[in-house]
Amino acid sequence: MSKRPHIRPMNPEDKAAVMKILRATPEFTPGEVIVAEELIDYYLSEPAASEYNILVAEVNSEVVGYICWGLTPLTEGTWDIYWIATDRERQGQGIGTALLTSAEARIKEAKGRLAFIETSSKPGYEKTKGFYHARGYELVCRIPDFYAPGDDKLILQKRLSL
Repeated sequence: MSKRPHIRPMNPEDKAAVMKILRATPEFTPGEVIVAEELIDYYLSEPAASEYNILVAEVNSEVVGYICWGLTPLTEGTWDIYWIATDRERQGQGIGTALLTSAEARIKEAKGRLAFIETSSKPGYEKTKGFYHARGYELVCRIPDFYAPGDDKLILQKRLSL
């Protein structure tokens, strides 16, 4: 049994470990990793002023996962979860669940009522979609051929408050 992860806000010393996790995640294209790094850099430049929130998960003082989310512009209590990734060797140990649960708790504290996640319909994303469904996210929209021909955009939603 693995040790329960410690969840905390990301700091500059965590960037190399998070980037290593992102680059090793086959579901993320090189272009997606570049965008994730831009959001990380924006957050790290001034966390208090950033419109993004980033947490990392640590096990035995090693960064093993991260999550990034933010308030959806021009909405009331609607949030987007942009990125979540766990070290491939640590998947299935509750790290992703701990990160998602922590983000959802912070969203609720900020009077959040809805959380959205966008993902791909490609066959390689079955495990990802199963992860979200098991944690209460429901498919609310499918946009055919959004990312590429045959690669639909799936929008998942979870109601966090009534």
